[in-house]
Amino acid sequence: MRVGVTGSSGFIGSALVTALDERGDEVVRFVRPNSAHRSGEEVRWDPARGLVDEEDLRRVGRFDAVVNLAGAGIADRRWSNTRKAEILTSRTNATAMLIRVLGESSGTAFLASGSAVGVYGSRGDETLDESSSNGDDFLAHVCTEWEQATVPLERSGTTVAHLRTGIVMSSRGGMLKRQLPLFRLGLGGALGTGRQWFSPISLRDEVRAIVWLVENRASGPFNLVAPAALTNRAFTEALAHQLRRPARLRIPSSALRVALGGQLVTGAVLASQRVVPAALLGSGFTFEHPDIESILSSALA
Repeated sequence: MRVGVTGSSGFIGSALVTALDERGDEVVRFVRPNSAHRSGEEVRWDPARGLVDEEDLRRVGRFDAVVNLAGAGIADRRWSNTRKAEILTSRTNATAMLIRVLGESSGTAFLASGSAVGVYGSRGDETLDESSSNGDDFLAHVCTEWEQATVPLERSGTTVAHLRTGIVMSSRGGMLKRQLPLFRLGLGGALGTGRQWFSPISLRDEVRAIVWLVENRASGPFNLVAPAALTNRAFTEALAHQLRRPARLRIPSSALRVALGGQLVTGAVLASQRVVPAALLGSGFTFEHPDIESILSSALA
């Protein structure tokens, strides 16, 4: 297949590009105009300015599928009003521009567009699947707007899957990469009360799930999380066990707010989301890493 990928240089996007290359697919990366050229096809674009290189689009031609992963990092810095606006517009602008580009092309059979389990908001101990209602906090609003940006393409007849991704686990990026140095020193610990739920997935299963949905032209929302959500305290114990290090500390929410800012801590770091992949399992997908022990073993290998 010829597969377009936005966000192709990111944590998940770069792993997806590698997997598609290994399968023998032709990957077309959407890149910033000043990005260093790599091997393979590229489309230069700048969604913030509403620009795309029309000559690049004519050269690459029709896509069989596109995976849309573009967007600013959620938890890599404090949430000022400016940063929150960037988190939102980097997703909605890129998606809207992509929809326009695909609508003007000769037709694209399938779009897998990014989203996150943050769409549900922080819901305590409630078990959440794809039929659960959307939340009403900042990240829920971002995800809702992100998903709604694909509506014009869906109305034109293109099949769209929304990738509601959980916490992707790898030593190469994301939350785990930031935590590993402290845990390896024996300074890891539960965050806040440790009772909040989070829903992880290995990087390998994240990429496998995206490829699965592309291959099967699946439509609708899909929770990209492993079947076994767990509390932060249980995760802390599992990671400490894997590393053979103690993790007896507890990082109070007050300390987290000082270090990271209150909005980020409340809206993301201490959010509780007990999510299950009902639609993904129903589609026939099987996980290589269905629980935290296998997820961490894969991430640390």
